[in-house]
Amino acid sequence: MLIQSIKMPDIGEGIAEVEVVAWRVAVGDEVAEDQILADVMTDKATVEIPSHVAGIVLSLDAAVGQVVAVGTPIIHIKTAAALIEQAQVAMLNEAPDSAEAPSALRPVSVPSAAATTLAASPAAAPPATPEAAPHATPTTIATPVDAAARSSAPAAPNTVPEPAPDDRPIAAPAVRRRAWELGIDLSQIAGTGPAGRITHGDLDQAAAHGNAGAPAMGDTRYARLTREETLPVIGLRRKIAQKMQEAKRRIPHFTYVEEIDVTELEALRARLNTEFGKTRGRLTLLPFLIRALVLAVREHPEVNARYDDDAAIITRYAAVHLGMATQTDGGLMVPVIRHAETLDVWACAAEISRLAEVARSGRATREELSGSTITLTSLGPLSGISHTPVINHPEVAIVGPNRIVERPMMLGGQVVARKMMNVSSSFDHRVVDGMNAAEFIQRLRGYLESPATLFIS
Repeated sequence: MLIQSIKMPDIGEGIAEVEVVAWRVAVGDEVAEDQILADVMTDKATVEIPSHVAGIVLSLDAAVGQVVAVGTPIIHIKTAAALIEQAQVAMLNEAPDSAEAPSALRPVSVPSAAATTLAASPAAAPPATPEAAPHATPTTIATPVDAAARSSAPAAPNTVPEPAPDDRPIAAPAVRRRAWELGIDLSQIAGTGPAGRITHGDLDQAAAHGNAGAPAMGDTRYARLTREETLPVIGLRRKIAQKMQEAKRRIPHFTYVEEIDVTELEALRARLNTEFGKTRGRLTLLPFLIRALVLAVREHPEVNARYDDDAAIITRYAAVHLGMATQTDGGLMVPVIRHAETLDVWACAAEISRLAEVARSGRATREELSGSTITLTSLGPLSGISHTPVINHPEVAIVGPNRIVERPMMLGGQVVARKMMNVSSSFDHRVVDGMNAAEFIQRLRGYLESPATLFIS
């Protein structure tokens, strides 16, 4: 087959459709066998789609953001065999009479895989060296053409091409932000940077010539802004939107907030970091909180559960597969710490770090992003004094620590400085009663305010 249609493969695990989130190639690109063509997103993770043939991309048959079913053609590639035949036909059609000497040579580029096969034919150029064969670089085949025809070709004008309607201007985020503040339309600016990139100097020129919503000189903080921006909700952002909507629509949330004195816990953490930080790694608050949650769950199994409301079945789990809400450049992801009940605080800290890294780099697998039984959410120093976390459906509980603040407290009749932290939690009221939720959080508080109990069997 000279033109190969590549279909969306069966990724497995019962997945019937995926969303195209990025193309790695464009029409006209040369691709090698096993080269990544596109990124697609399932319900849980991003998956790379490779090419099983080498050739030239003829068409991309699915747009970014489009949801396609398994088995649907997504790209057409002209294979190496087609390129070989095209090159041979061109050579035969353009060959000069035997009495005439060739006046010029015109290069014809084909992929290296095609050139290697072409070298075996009688009309081909001498074969390439063995070292060059494995690489997917173009091979040039010289064919005679009329020199006059070549010389008559008009030179490309030295102008900045007008971008296509769908092209986004190339500019750094800082340049885009400043253009927004100035009210400058980047699509009307010819960039002077590499590859047409728009620079701050280009913005200065545009502002000086009145291409802005405010005067070029003076304070731009009060400039009148009129621009609007529409963004398609695709990829991870679409999955987040769907999950949040489903959770809030299906789950009757109630939130419980408790204040916890973490002075002793912070003192213990500081001592452990001083003694073992260089050899076993430094500890944050989260490993201690996870250990306390694991112990509290043993006494309150109703919160470590999932509720299938379609089948009206509650499943409680002895194992704690803890979801860790993690912010990434693309949006919120929830990698899972498997069997958190088996980890000490250092092993837990190492797993938190590993999962956060794979999630933020986009390398988390489907298995690392699914199967949680209860979720912990934390924004660290940005956590505020209280929040109302959204349950990760179909779970029934989520716990979130807030910012630690040193405050004056009454202790033994004296006003003393103590490190205080609120813990915000939400529960599915269909499954967890208010009394059960309060008892669970109070047990969690007990472990955190007496941290030595975290290490008692």
